[in-house]
Amino acid sequence: MVVRSAGILLYRLTDASEPQVWIAHMGGPFWEGRQTAAWSIPKGEYEPDEDPFAAARREFTEEIGAPAPDARYTSLGEFRQPSGKVVTVFAAETDFAVDRVASNTFQLEWPKGSGVVKEFPEIDDARWVGLTEARGKLVKGQLPVLDVLTERLRAEGRFDA
Repeated sequence: MVVRSAGILLYRLTDASEPQVWIAHMGGPFWEGRQTAAWSIPKGEYEPDEDPFAAARREFTEEIGAPAPDARYTSLGEFRQPSGKVVTVFAAETDFAVDRVASNTFQLEWPKGSGVVKEFPEIDDARWVGLTEARGKLVKGQLPVLDVLTERLRAEGRFDA
């Protein structure tokens, strides 16, 4: 059975019509100190009978600590990850802001084999970044999401780079 996730990619255009996207740094010891290919769109798994958009909104709230903004969302499509997981992504243009990221947490034995279980945030940072920076930060499997967003903005005549 295919594991499915759903996520939200928020975007905004700067005064110079340059797109920026809202992405999140993954928490926990594996990602600590890493910047390259260590960021993700806010997303999470959902059950086969669950609505992907409802799941995306729920996961955004859990990972960012604030509800997904009220905005006009559109589907960017489904993206198969190197792991085989399929991520359904919804996008919205908004000037979202939070005072701080307050992610839910997970437990992990750390250091591995120590018998000590610690709690870590799923997300330890989130911010607006330009598309070029996002390409260096996002995990490889999510780069096609940026391509679809970029092509959509070009087709709408809103971005010409």
